[in-house]
Amino acid sequence: MADSVTAGPATEAETGDDKERGKHPSSSSVKSGKSGGNSEMAETLGFYEINADKKEKQNFSDLSLLRFICTELTRGYFLEHNEAKYTERRERVYTCMRIPWELQKLMIFGFFLCLDAFLYVFTLLPLRVLLALIRVLTLPCFGLGGSRLLQPAQVCDILKGFIIILCYSMMHYVDYAMMYHLIRGQSVIKLYIIYNMLEVADRLFSSFGQDILDALYWTATEPKERKRAHIGVIPHFLMAVLYVFLHAILVMVQATTLNVAFNSHNKSLLTIMMSNNFVEIKGSVFKKFGKNNLFQMSNSDIKERFTNYILLLIVCLRNMEQFSWNPDHLWVLFPDVCMVIASEIAVDIVKHAFITKFNDITADVYREYRASLAFDLVSSRQKNAYTDYSDSVARRMGFIPLPLAVLLTRVVTSSVSVRGALSSACVVLFYLGMVTLKVLNSIVLLGKSCKYVKEADMEEKLFERPPTAPSSRTSSRSKVNVITPSVHPDPPEDDSIATSITSQPAQRPESPALQPPADGGSEQLPTTPDEPEEKDAVPDSPELKHRAPKKDLLEIDRFTICGNRID
Repeated sequence: MADSVTAGPATEAETGDDKERGKHPSSSSVKSGKSGGNSEMAETLGFYEINADKKEKQNFSDLSLLRFICTELTRGYFLEHNEAKYTERRERVYTCMRIPWELQKLMIFGFFLCLDAFLYVFTLLPLRVLLALIRVLTLPCFGLGGSRLLQPAQVCDILKGFIIILCYSMMHYVDYAMMYHLIRGQSVIKLYIIYNMLEVADRLFSSFGQDILDALYWTATEPKERKRAHIGVIPHFLMAVLYVFLHAILVMVQATTLNVAFNSHNKSLLTIMMSNNFVEIKGSVFKKFGKNNLFQMSNSDIKERFTNYILLLIVCLRNMEQFSWNPDHLWVLFPDVCMVIASEIAVDIVKHAFITKFNDITADVYREYRASLAFDLVSSRQKNAYTDYSDSVARRMGFIPLPLAVLLTRVVTSSVSVRGALSSACVVLFYLGMVTLKVLNSIVLLGKSCKYVKEADMEEKLFERPPTAPSSRTSSRSKVNVITPSVHPDPPEDDSIATSITSQPAQRPESPALQPPADGGSEQLPTTPDEPEEKDAVPDSPELKHRAPKKDLLEIDRFTICGNRID
């Protein structure tokens, strides 16, 4: 009786506790904003001890192998719960599918750019040199009249012509047959190492060679009133001749090694050399790349592909000469040539596809690269151009046409003999055909480039000054303007006019009505504490956007991956 009495209040207390515990989850779920499903999940984890004995028995009865297999077979999930993740994965797949087409469009456009610069050396450059020499010989007869004897572009053309002639005459002392047999006597592994070393040396030569040529052109055309800060034109000219000659020999050894690989019986050397392209994937895919670095790599790939085509042409010419120009032997070389080209294209596609995948870069970036290359072509055709088109291609891609032109001329003249009037007529017709090809290629490229520049909204940048280092005279004047900015206190109202005027070359006279605020305004915008109006105007000016810390694609000049500096 006593036990029943004591058990009654205890039961009532437990019942009250159960009610309070039943109310507790609902109140906590209201406070935390969770649904009732979370309280049921908490019960399965054993947070509440309501009817614990009954639930333990029920749980043990449910633990069966058949029930586990049924649960695994009928278990479901919903992908839309993480829609953003799967959408991103699908876009990556679509990007990888678009990469080959976009990359090949860039490669084709870059190939014809290199072809245009290469044909310029054989077609228009001799005519320009001839016109410059005629001017030198005839102008003193009529008097200078206060003008220059030669324009800077004509001086550069004459220097290029003399470099090609001297290097071509020096190449006659290099015995190609002896070099071929010397390389052929080496082992396969040694030739593989030699070929890799030649590729690295070619990039280093291309990097330093364009600097040598630019130094020669600037030294020969620098205004005479400036203080002399160079060693003279003749030393620079000798350095340029030595560079072009050594680079031509380097490419000749590279072509000879490739020729030995083509003529080997078991083709093991050619297979090893082609496998070297796939090693390039390992060295580049698993590195962090930005848009600028990918642009540098794309330019290097364009230059490398065009150079390989020239090497294959040299190999075919040498082999056809040895077999007395038998057309049947050309079909023997055709599979190997196709294998070299196919491996190069496959490696570029795989490399760029995974670089864009790992660095979250869209396929539309190759359109920006193509517009940047087109901008170089359009800007070189303007009246205020600051460089020749072939030089701009050399700076952008690291492609220098002079050594290849010297080597190809040497190979063609040694492989083809011109005898008689009929052969001379064929040479003239071939030259006229190259001129026609050069003109047509230039017209098509210029039209495409204007279209690409217009689509990328880069027309206003055609009037901007290139991001080059200012001269001493310009820097001194800019310093004076920084100290005394009150000389021109009122900036122009139209930003587009100010931008276009400050972008004109320094040698072109400017009207006083359109004088910019400072001569070196494109390099530095002077501000002082006494001029709050100019401070407010600076953040809204387009010049500040153009000079952002992150470089634009157009500012990546001579920063290619072929041995030059990389940001």
